[in-house]
Amino acid sequence: MRVVSQSVGTDELLLALADPGQIAALSHIARDTRFSPVAAEAEAFPAIKDSDAESVLRFRPDLVLAASFTRPETLTLLRRSGVRLVVLDHFESLEDVYTSLGILGRELGQEARAQALISRCRTRVDALAARLKGLRPTRVLSAGSFPFTSGSGTTFQDLCDHAGALNVAAEAGLKGHAPTPTEKLLTWNVEVLVASGEEAGIREHLSGIPHYRALPALKAGHVVVVPGPLMSSLSHHRIDGYETLARALHPERFR
Repeated sequence: MRVVSQSVGTDELLLALADPGQIAALSHIARDTRFSPVAAEAEAFPAIKDSDAESVLRFRPDLVLAASFTRPETLTLLRRSGVRLVVLDHFESLEDVYTSLGILGRELGQEARAQALISRCRTRVDALAARLKGLRPTRVLSAGSFPFTSGSGTTFQDLCDHAGALNVAAEAGLKGHAPTPTEKLLTWNVEVLVASGEEAGIREHLSGIPHYRALPALKAGHVVVVPGPLMSSLSHHRIDGYETLARALHPERFR
């Protein structure tokens, strides 16, 4: 079987389950450390030039893995080509990841490997939950360069659910990725801003954005940076994000 992964999320799943000989190519950003938590591992495999159908099909795949946010015209062309196409379409929760691992395990003939990985993930998540049991969740807000924040039904909400955090945007009724309501932020009692990316200069950067400038949390320097690939991971690697955020918010539970 020759498998081509068209998105970084499916790269992560494929690398976890497939035999190396099953992987024909990974996505065009698989090796980009800004987006991929498996960049080093991905170096061992070819990468498609772009995310379009032509770049995928030049590797003569038996199976193509894509995500529901892939451009519709690309999915249409792939279906017309006759290649087997698996489109993974739910990523919001860890249970969604387990479902995706099960689907891919069956496609690859790696069911046992998929179930073993799911079992290891459940053990890690249970251990983290036990460590954080009984604490008061920290009130957090997802903060970035664009005037949007993350409400319920997002990977950020899933991150909060496992890291001892309360997502104030979701508490206020925001769903999905929604415009940040500047006027209301001060009433949300934000204790910590959570940003993705690199640590250097992040506080100064956020201070230059009107949405956050007046927040006491920012003035006090209460900012946690979660690496971008973990903040937005669509795979089991998000558990690293849970642990990163939990350690930053509740260091006393990790001594």
